[in-house]
Amino acid sequence: MTQAPPPFDPELVTALDAVGDVRPGLTPQDIRVARQVLTTDAAAGPDLTMGGAFAVEDRTVPGPGGAPGVPLLICRPTAAPDGAARPVLYYTHGGGLVVGNNRLGVDTVLARAKQLGAVVVSVEYRLAPEHPHPAPVEDVHTGLLWTAEHAGKLGGDPERIVVAGTSAGGGLTAALALLLRDRGGPRPVGQMLMSPMLDDRNDTPSAHQMAGVGTWDRTANETAWTALLGDRRGGPGVSPYAAPARAADLSGLPPAFLDVGSAETFRDEVVTYASRIWQAGGVAELHVWPGGFHGFDALAPGAALSRAAHAAQLNWLRRLLGR
Repeated sequence: MTQAPPPFDPELVTALDAVGDVRPGLTPQDIRVARQVLTTDAAAGPDLTMGGAFAVEDRTVPGPGGAPGVPLLICRPTAAPDGAARPVLYYTHGGGLVVGNNRLGVDTVLARAKQLGAVVVSVEYRLAPEHPHPAPVEDVHTGLLWTAEHAGKLGGDPERIVVAGTSAGGGLTAALALLLRDRGGPRPVGQMLMSPMLDDRNDTPSAHQMAGVGTWDRTANETAWTALLGDRRGGPGVSPYAAPARAADLSGLPPAFLDVGSAETFRDEVVTYASRIWQAGGVAELHVWPGGFHGFDALAPGAALSRAAHAAQLNWLRRLLGR
């Protein structure tokens, strides 16, 4: 029998009630509307210069294997460098693999980069279902290779690249770390996986607990994974570069930061992934935020729990980068 979900943090409940139009279930029929809403919202999006702290540039780099070019959003600090090359945060956006662009959620990463004096490169990947696996992860991989090769020209240090992603982007970031390990590509100094979407099987206790609850539930998760994998979703032989939870070997990966809410669909797969990194002899820092729903820190950035999550992310980056 499925247990009742954990309670939401009271302060977050107030924020969720105030939004009103956030629904947990995303069906295939909702994807087109969700994309339209995102396009409308983007027109009134945040100031990506962060008050003049960053110079912002759009660039498209050659796509993988003759595919269309990969759009990159490049944000370079405008302050004079301190003499050392800057760290680079390579970011992959969320959106359930079916919506989003390289501006979605990047303001959160820019806030961390401003504190660290870091360059931010945010990648835009082809979306499912029009572009199923492996198109999204290959785009993310291509953007990372370009970033590593050109980091010096961006004022960044190719030896201090942190790969980071949120939700679907967190899953793609975990897949990227696996792909770089297995293909012998550049090695990031760390991977920051924020509420990552890791397991196409959609069958954990938390996935069942959160059915119809919160901001991203089991129905939405099934829609997203089916868009990426089609009939292969949940079956045998799914690639770990599509669903990192399928990886048999989690050894040899960069140090990881993982966080997730206690009251969200991804809770159990994230906890399991962190545990498996430790079991493989790796380094991982895991935070499970009590009463947090999916995306709580973006929806209610002023809440006490959100501020604690943001501080934990920044502190991990500072320790990782020695700043």
